[in-house]
Amino acid sequence: MILKTFRWAFAVTALGLAAGVLYDGWAAFGIVAILAVLEISLSFDNAVVNAGILKKMNAFWQRIFLTVGVLIAVFGMRLVFPVVIVAVTAKLNPYDAVQLAVTDKDRYQQLVTDAHPAIAAFGGMFLLMIFLDFIFEDRDIKWLAWLERPLAKLGKVDMLSVCIALVVLLVTAFTFATHAHQHGGAHADKAQTVLISGIAGLITYMVVGGLSGYFESKLEEDEEREEEAERSGGTGSPVKLAGQAAFFMFLYLEVLDASFSFDGVIGAFAITNDIVLMALGLGIGAMYVRSLTVYLVRQGTLDDYVYLEHGAHYAIGALAVILMVTIQYQINEIITGLVGVVLIGWSFWSSVRRNKALAAAEGATETDSVPVP
Repeated sequence: MILKTFRWAFAVTALGLAAGVLYDGWAAFGIVAILAVLEISLSFDNAVVNAGILKKMNAFWQRIFLTVGVLIAVFGMRLVFPVVIVAVTAKLNPYDAVQLAVTDKDRYQQLVTDAHPAIAAFGGMFLLMIFLDFIFEDRDIKWLAWLERPLAKLGKVDMLSVCIALVVLLVTAFTFATHAHQHGGAHADKAQTVLISGIAGLITYMVVGGLSGYFESKLEEDEEREEEAERSGGTGSPVKLAGQAAFFMFLYLEVLDASFSFDGVIGAFAITNDIVLMALGLGIGAMYVRSLTVYLVRQGTLDDYVYLEHGAHYAIGALAVILMVTIQYQINEIITGLVGVVLIGWSFWSSVRRNKALAAAEGATETDSVPVP
């Protein structure tokens, strides 16, 4: 099962490492390997959240996620996206941006770093909305009940998550503007960029998430009508609606992956500013995240370990806060990765304890129900 699910990830790893050696020797081999590990450690929570969405799709759309989705993730976000950012911010045409990435790597790195506030604001707001909508929803299963129970009650207030997200964005932009003013105003104009990018991230979440949620609910209604029609001897077909629902859920997954990839792309510059090595290393990592997502779905891991999804969403919340903080202050990528790993590890351990407690309770019940001879 593992070999079958991860076979493409293993193949891409071999090809990527070999390409690194051919491109720039064994030093490049080490850089590509480090970047792959960085991407996997930063994106494990991405895989868990992806799995929660992907399990609602049929086998066809899961294959689309692993084929078309991988092309978007590897080539789009890890290779094309940084070049597009440079082209937009430096007002260059795409060809000149590629030339810059290949011939003047230091200048290219500087331009991507200059664009970081806008990238972090967009991704931070998108991820923050995912986290807020999760914790404000009343769920049957609660991990940190002392925290999630009162938050679920607060969640009954309409648009609360949007209001909180906007407050966070305003505070971030104001802090950035104040700091820029105190240090000569060199980045004062970027405070406006942060504000606009953050609002764009919020709008993107509401449009894409809203459409996927709408079609998902319509699909559920159609399936219920289909079951009723079959029971009464009639027929019906929700196939078209299922396609729309799956398409927008797929689109939502891609925007989600893009938001997760921002910190990996920016963090990669701490290791190398070579766009080829960056694409190879982050591409390998993205393949493992994709394969891990499908593995979690097919193994039913989220059903067996019910708190994993909670841990992943808390990790998303932490990453959103970290992205917003990095607009002004630098945070080591190791810290970012460790926060996600610790939260998911904690939720996994809590799930294991819960399963053991339930098994013990069932065993005690069966023992009590055995009749005395």
